[in-house]
Amino acid sequence: MIHILKSLLKTTLVFLLVLTCSVALSAPTQATPNRESRLPGGDAITEGDAILRYALPIDNPTIFKIQGDIESIIAPIRGRRWSAASSSLSEASFLLSTRSEDILASISESRRSEAQGILEQLTSDLNTLRDRVAEQDKTAAFPIQETCLSEVETLENLMVQGFPYEVPSEYSALPQLKGRATVEIETEQGTLTAVIDGYNAPVTAGNFVDLVAKGFYDGLPITRAEESYVLQLGDPPGPEDGFVDPQTGEDRTIPLEIRVQGEVEPIYGFTLEEIGLYREDPVLPFSAYGTLGMARPDNDPNGGSSQFFFFLFEPELTPAGLNLLDGRYAVFGYVVEGKEVLRELKKGDRITSMKVVKGAENLVPGQTS
Repeated sequence: MIHILKSLLKTTLVFLLVLTCSVALSAPTQATPNRESRLPGGDAITEGDAILRYALPIDNPTIFKIQGDIESIIAPIRGRRWSAASSSLSEASFLLSTRSEDILASISESRRSEAQGILEQLTSDLNTLRDRVAEQDKTAAFPIQETCLSEVETLENLMVQGFPYEVPSEYSALPQLKGRATVEIETEQGTLTAVIDGYNAPVTAGNFVDLVAKGFYDGLPITRAEESYVLQLGDPPGPEDGFVDPQTGEDRTIPLEIRVQGEVEPIYGFTLEEIGLYREDPVLPFSAYGTLGMARPDNDPNGGSSQFFFFLFEPELTPAGLNLLDGRYAVFGYVVEGKEVLRELKKGDRITSMKVVKGAENLVPGQTS
């Protein structure tokens, strides 16, 4: 059966720290040019929603700084460091009032009227959020913060202008997702919602969304459930390990696909370690609870098919930035709603149904010769 590296997932934190140190000592000292990351420095981001916002194919430092300022208030508010939260929101408000033209310049003229309205609403909501923080009202602050981030995300989506690169022609026979799609996953324990990211993993995401649309996953059980690590599914009944195309009678396999920070397009067919990029950060990392990763045979980077897994990020066991999955397995999306359901699922629980509820138009079928 196709499976992820079980031993990697059970590696202890001590071993991870030792490995990290050894890699750092053996890595080249010369910096690689033109690999600036738009992700903020410091601790790794552990929310799939935030990772997806930063992973959009846009280049606007102003909106990313505003986003970061609004996101950063969570820890200070929880720690009752109200002045720090207030300072971050003041910076965001200042940028909105003085750099709005920088934001609008990244949006096509046909969309600027819509963007202007969103900017005005964001300014109003941000002022309300600042008031709630000044009043030290934690209960009221967090819902308004979510509203502000939703408005930021809408602005960022308005900045996207087409698909940013050409997928290699050798993969033209495979379905591709040229954008994003939202998938609703009904299980015996409740409903999950996942955003599937074709901007950074078009082949992996396209394969998954195509199988969802075909009803492939409906009724399939969870075949592996390792507490604090993974939930894996997608193994069809019968002798096959993956999807067999009924039109050709052949197995469909997809290449390992990982886009790293600073690169325009993904790397195909190799782990980052194999090509000496073990220090590079994937645009879509395994640092959020509910990360969707593509399973594959241990010895075949290009053997993925239908089996995938939910990564159950646990800070104490799989610290962000120190897990051994980044660069070895492809990430193609994140659970954004219903994460509590993942904690209830166990081996044998079945997927009732999966359906694409948004973005189906972004799926491009494979080209037959």
